[in-house]
Amino acid sequence: MHLLIAAAGSGRRMGSQRNKLLLPVAGRAVLAWTLEAVLACEAIHWIGVVGQPVDEADVEAIIEAEQPDRPVRWIEGGATRQESVSRGLAALPAAAGAVLIHDGARCLVEPELIRRCAARVHAGEAVIAATPVTDTIKRVDGQQLILSTPDRSELWAAQTPQGFPLERLRQAHAQAEQAGWSVTDDAALFERLGWPVGVIEAPPSNIKLTTPFDLTIAAAVLAARAAG
Repeated sequence: MHLLIAAAGSGRRMGSQRNKLLLPVAGRAVLAWTLEAVLACEAIHWIGVVGQPVDEADVEAIIEAEQPDRPVRWIEGGATRQESVSRGLAALPAAAGAVLIHDGARCLVEPELIRRCAARVHAGEAVIAATPVTDTIKRVDGQQLILSTPDRSELWAAQTPQGFPLERLRQAHAQAEQAGWSVTDDAALFERLGWPVGVIEAPPSNIKLTTPFDLTIAAAVLAARAAG
């Protein structure tokens, strides 16, 4: 299985001028933890790290420090996540038949979750990692007044990895470019085209690091794992 790590995150909501994946957590860069988790999954045979040119040297240094036992390649991304993933798909080896896409900011991902996603995609499915929503969700208008309360039993928070048959995903990205669609994850492209996408329940720790508080949580989780 081939896997792309989306690594073009900003540090704006972290209060940093740097890519948040280069910030330290538990003594190492966020991206280093992500890469370690992916390399711990034997189902992954090739990895592409998609990022911005300004971060290339730092990312290459992180890759080298991990001493990977399989190919890990730098891929220059685009102006948006959607464009970056599209460039990543174009850079995959010719032998690739399916792909997983993972947010570099989900550095607590468990290798077993990656393996489960890869197995479903190998079987020809499109799948995403997700967790059931536990909070009561409110729809609000521009004046922050409540419009409605969706039934949370039908709500899941989309995460990564997300996995797809490669040619179908390339086709979806091509149609999105032609139609001018803008989405925040690849599953949304399949949804617009009416193609099925399954859900694999992820553990609570599979959070995306977005704010400084998330760094604190990640450090605590990593410390707990190291201790036991």
